[in-house]
Amino acid sequence: LQSTVHEGIVGLSDCRVGIYLLLERIKDIVMAESATNSNALSAREIEWAKNSPELLEEHAAINKSIVRTRFPPEPNGYLHIGHAKSMNMNFRLAFEKLGVPEENRRTIFRYDDTNPDAESPEYIDSLRRDLEWLGWHPERTTFSSDNFQTLHDLAIKLIKKGLAYVCDMTKAEMEAQRDLAKRRSNARSVGNDPDVEAPIPSSDILPGRNRDTSVERNLELFQEMKLGLHDEGSMTLRLKMDFESPNPNMYDLVAYRIRYTPHPHAGKGWCIYPNYDFTHGICDSLERIDYSICTLEFETRREPYYWILWALDMYRPKVYEMSRLNLEYTVLSKRRLLKLVNSNRVRGWSDPRMPTISGLRRRGYTKEIINSFCNDVGATRAMNVVQMDKLFQAARMTLADTTRRAMAVMDPIKVVITNFADEASKAGDGGMTFEVQNSPTNEKLGSHTITLTETMFIDSTDFKMEDDSNFYRLTPGQPVGLKFQGGNLVCSEVVMDGDNVKELKCRLDCSESRPKPKSHITWVPSDSLPCEVRVYGHLFTAPEPTDLWEDELNPESEIVYKNGFVDPSVLDLVDRKDVNKWKSNQAFQFERIGYFVIDVDTTFESSTKSGKLVFNRTVSLKEDRAVKKISAAEEEAKEKQKEMQRTAAAARDLLMTIDPKDLFKLAPDYEGKFSQYDDTGLPTHSADGTELTKSARKKLEKERAKHKKKFAKSKK
Repeated sequence: LQSTVHEGIVGLSDCRVGIYLLLERIKDIVMAESATNSNALSAREIEWAKNSPELLEEHAAINKSIVRTRFPPEPNGYLHIGHAKSMNMNFRLAFEKLGVPEENRRTIFRYDDTNPDAESPEYIDSLRRDLEWLGWHPERTTFSSDNFQTLHDLAIKLIKKGLAYVCDMTKAEMEAQRDLAKRRSNARSVGNDPDVEAPIPSSDILPGRNRDTSVERNLELFQEMKLGLHDEGSMTLRLKMDFESPNPNMYDLVAYRIRYTPHPHAGKGWCIYPNYDFTHGICDSLERIDYSICTLEFETRREPYYWILWALDMYRPKVYEMSRLNLEYTVLSKRRLLKLVNSNRVRGWSDPRMPTISGLRRRGYTKEIINSFCNDVGATRAMNVVQMDKLFQAARMTLADTTRRAMAVMDPIKVVITNFADEASKAGDGGMTFEVQNSPTNEKLGSHTITLTETMFIDSTDFKMEDDSNFYRLTPGQPVGLKFQGGNLVCSEVVMDGDNVKELKCRLDCSESRPKPKSHITWVPSDSLPCEVRVYGHLFTAPEPTDLWEDELNPESEIVYKNGFVDPSVLDLVDRKDVNKWKSNQAFQFERIGYFVIDVDTTFESSTKSGKLVFNRTVSLKEDRAVKKISAAEEEAKEKQKEMQRTAAAARDLLMTIDPKDLFKLAPDYEGKFSQYDDTGLPTHSADGTELTKSARKKLEKERAKHKKKFAKSKK
């Protein structure tokens, strides 16, 4: 390019023409050399990441014009909406960013299954089903565990090169080693002498008593580990990396550990298992991945990723980190989601409040909704929190033209029309039966009929005992229009059962002189189908759940209406034989209420009209705030949320008055938990006198460091 620019400038006879020709030439070169925009997914470069000409040539000969990504979830839980974003990136968006033609796009679905203690056949099956349901088609499905023998052989190769060794340090010793190496690195970073700031007490700690073991002895010990001659936790295979690196992930990572747990996919053939950091880069290289895409928390894993491939002289894919999906009012940590499931705070992994793919599907979110949402969110390196309304709006936009309409009441009030016979005799040929479009915007969905009966039901939210200028529906002094029938419903008498409205006696006013009603309400006839309706709200009261997330769970996240009714036109669409937890079930728009879907708890049989019929609310309709009536339960829930927010704010304010050295003595969260402290105020013993482990003290030190930063900031 520089040569072209030079030639263009030297050869200019006419400035304007020359510049034009020069720019055209540059454009031609850029277009020719950038059939794919390889810089679209570029990130921090590392020396170890450079491939030799031989490796590049070999990779190009195998992949040719193919560009390959991978989606590698660990089967230690169910996929959630964050994984949906990753799938969207790896199966579609990455290729679009790179400008790869569709015929050259390939994505591998890989089970990153190196931890048999956390994985199960249930999770393996659910991952496959969710990926297929979302509509993604991988080039092939692989398992990291299928490479166990290859990974083992490569580990031996590193031992023979003097780049791996068997280590018998305990977990506490490794933590002390890492802490010492980190403090020495911090000293170097500010120009201080590490031997003064963090002196090495013994070479047994740093670099470690096993680091200089001979190759022959390491091979023997690793073979003994493989044969099951040592206890779990007694030995590991570590990589001989760099204790002077500013990146703690380079502090001799563990490559293999002993686990006497059968593997859910590989079976009982192994008692040593490779760690994630050792495995995933090698599998990427073996599978000829071009772009290894992960989230930003793995950015510091870039060094070990490339160091391992450099040490083994294997092809190095490009690595790109994107921001993870952070969604309001939810958590996406598998550890937290697992705790919600195991503590029975939810109905399992597929609870409609859960952010899992199974939970979203059960709530009525289709693959089109989820993929549309992921397209809208996109993928960048910028950290942000996505508003839940964005997901809700994606649902409304998709369901509006594709969902069949029906009428339903969640909390019914019985209505008896006292002049029904007279009005029915005047109604003409159609009587009180009306044809209703299944969708006013999509004629292809057809129509159904609905019949007004002498006894019918309206929703309790459509009736109020007292007149209210802001309430536009039925009161004893205010008539309301009946949807589809068109007449006015006039309340003549209210029958009470204690403090509750038991029945309304009303009359129909179909006269031409009747007053124009302020609104029309929905209703269901006497032969409607009984149903249970579950209305879901946010799982948490806080938009961004904190470390106190369990205290921020929303007690009103599920409200169950057990005595609802849905109009009989849906009868043939709600049979239990058509309900399946692995597919999108029949969805409806309940007029004026929202979008709903049949739940998998349904046992209803259409032929006998027996069994339980259950609906879940997917999302509410857009509502006119001016006419919305807030129920007592909703008002109480709002007040509870405000009180929790005020309490949390007060606790934060109190915390900012506590000096970091007194944090564990004075902060309410730690009250009564510890009995002894060191000179800096760090706890050394729990309340019962048990000495805290080094790991526990390390976690507390991190908490104090966080508080120290916030405390200092609050004093500025």
